[in-house]
Amino acid sequence: MKYAEFLDKTSFDLESLIAFSYGRLIEDPPAFFDARLPAPPFLMVDRIKEIRCEGNKGSITAEQDIRLDAWYFQCHFPGDPVQPGCLGVDAVWQLLGFYCVWRGALGAGRALGCEEIEFTGQIRPHNRVVRFEIDVIRFRHMKKNGGTGLVIADALISVDGESVAVIKRARSGTFRNIAYKGYPLERS
Repeated sequence: MKYAEFLDKTSFDLESLIAFSYGRLIEDPPAFFDARLPAPPFLMVDRIKEIRCEGNKGSITAEQDIRLDAWYFQCHFPGDPVQPGCLGVDAVWQLLGFYCVWRGALGAGRALGCEEIEFTGQIRPHNRVVRFEIDVIRFRHMKKNGGTGLVIADALISVDGESVAVIKRARSGTFRNIAYKGYPLERS
């Protein structure tokens, strides 16, 4: 798809998210467009159902299908499988980095932290769907700083309609000239 189409799109399926992970979704990316999502199995979302903005605020609703054979259930914990809570937090950071790029920010995304995380439940192998409801409190596109971006948001994570985590003031940003494109070769 063309870059202008990407900026106008309000939902993304798994095929599009994986293409974005490998840098193949956008045919005509602008200069300094180093944005990527993690590739599977670390990509923690299967679809963005809706992404929207209103001024410097916005929202994201996304989902992850739970798979009985997911890699983390095999090791966390044997005999008591549960999705690590940190993976849900990472999914929020992944979505916030994507949001920055979708809003026109340039560079590679990085998680910048959050103020508060409260776990109120668990994600187990026989659950069906995890839902991420993200309320973007503030987005800043720093055009004078090479087009980088910063986003701050609150998030609710639920599984099969039951809340499992609340995250307050999660932060992600995009930064130019930090992508390590030579991996696994040593940087020169």
